[in-house]
Amino acid sequence: MRILSATTHGIIDYLLVIFLAASPSLFHMEGWLATFTYVLAGVHLLVTISTDYNPGIIKIIPFRVHGLIEIVVAVVLAVVAFLFYSNGSNLGFYFYMALAIAILLVFILTDFKSNAGRV
Repeated sequence: MRILSATTHGIIDYLLVIFLAASPSLFHMEGWLATFTYVLAGVHLLVTISTDYNPGIIKIIPFRVHGLIEIVVAVVLAVVAFLFYSNGSNLGFYFYMALAIAILLVFILTDFKSNAGRV
């Protein structure tokens, strides 16, 4: 069931960037966990503003490619969660596992054809 349009997906992307940028302070992250989270916020912002959908600014990444990037990111974040866990960071594990699941859920619910034919 694909219920999220490209525009709604883009709004969620920008909200995620804000959440990621605020997370190190909100959750008292330190060291690599904080650094990785800030870097992820920056990378996600770059992908979001570069995507060819209504909320995008530069519009060079096709929306369907954006979706493929998100699938890869969800898998990578699940692996990262276990890396943080193996280094003794329960916060890192739960934060990144929840993030991986949330990104996967948004991917599943997004209608990537809703942006087809957009001029």
